[in-house]
Amino acid sequence: MKFASGIVAALVMGSISFGAIAAKEITKEDLAKMNLTKIGSVTTSRTTSPMDAKRDLSKKADEKGGKYFVVIAGEKNEKNVHANADVYK
Repeated sequence: MKFASGIVAALVMGSISFGAIAAKEITKEDLAKMNLTKIGSVTTSRTTSPMDAKRDLSKKADEKGGKYFVVIAGEKNEKNVHANADVYK
């Protein structure tokens, strides 16, 4: 369980600049302060690193029309990183 928490933390904490091309990751604390509407969820499972998973979630959130996403779960097995996020606008 600690490992899954570490993956989620890496997804949340690891940041790279996406510029204006994709949805922005926010924390649950940020979400509580903002008046956002949930528009769906996205998943990724074919990535090999937490940063790739974050990039894929951001791209998928953007494709759904979301401006923000919150990672709600993450897990790494032998080869892939699996992650889920809620999408907001």
